[in-house]
Amino acid sequence: MNRKEALKVLSVCATGLGVGLPITGFSSQTHKSKHTTLKGNINHAACQWCYDSIPLEQFCEQAKDLGLTGIDLLRPNQWSVAEKYGLTTSMAYPEKSSLTEGFCNLEEHEWLQKSYIDAIPAASDAGLKNIICFSGNRKGQTDEVGLENCAIGLDKLVKQAEKYNITLTMELLNSKVDHKDYLCDNSKWGVALCEKIGSPNFKLLYDIYHMQIMEGDVIATIRKNNKYYGHYHTGGVPGRHEINDSQELNYPAIMKAILETGFDGFVAQEFIPTREDKMESLKEGVLICDV
Repeated sequence: MNRKEALKVLSVCATGLGVGLPITGFSSQTHKSKHTTLKGNINHAACQWCYDSIPLEQFCEQAKDLGLTGIDLLRPNQWSVAEKYGLTTSMAYPEKSSLTEGFCNLEEHEWLQKSYIDAIPAASDAGLKNIICFSGNRKGQTDEVGLENCAIGLDKLVKQAEKYNITLTMELLNSKVDHKDYLCDNSKWGVALCEKIGSPNFKLLYDIYHMQIMEGDVIATIRKNNKYYGHYHTGGVPGRHEINDSQELNYPAIMKAILETGFDGFVAQEFIPTREDKMESLKEGVLICDV
């Protein structure tokens, strides 16, 4: 299951309580790791959708125990659950969004703008800083037309984000394996959009997994474009599983390079665990990145 598929499931299963729903067969065994002591150089987070077989409250409690300070990709009705456990929603969703129907499509602007206009002040009131957004699929558009359309659709939202001290963050996703036809699939295009918009309240989410697939040269790219990157996601290549020596990326070196740029935002684990004990995989990933 990728994130797009997970979102479809969550949109059907979401409740007003904002808690993750257990999937049939989930073990009730409580994760018993003692609190993990981290070095404090990186703000660690994790993407909730990768652990959606664990009820959200239980996941937040265990994530806090592992030393995380944020949970990524929560909807508005879930923000308070993370806060209850001393965590922030490090990357928020608005109430409605889409990976495929995004800002590069003029016909989607009306409903997208309404969703984000509602979400930006709500996120500010909740003490949050980051809201994710997506280019959507190109649907035959050229890079240039798609970029212009994104800039048009995001213009008034970025102005509102500046007012409320919120950063709108467009994610870079691969269009080779997971998100066919997605427009914002490389750093060059994403940086061009940042430069066109020209606001410190619009940045890119550099997903290391996705960009290793699309462009490689991860460390050099981070060093070159770091001022445009406001958030990072991890994932093992190939397969988007654990980030240990079963895959090709050198995550400690990548984390050191990120720190050298002066980055003080969040690094969120977004790999799909293969172990039965998913929290042990998460703990391993956090420790690998804790440089």
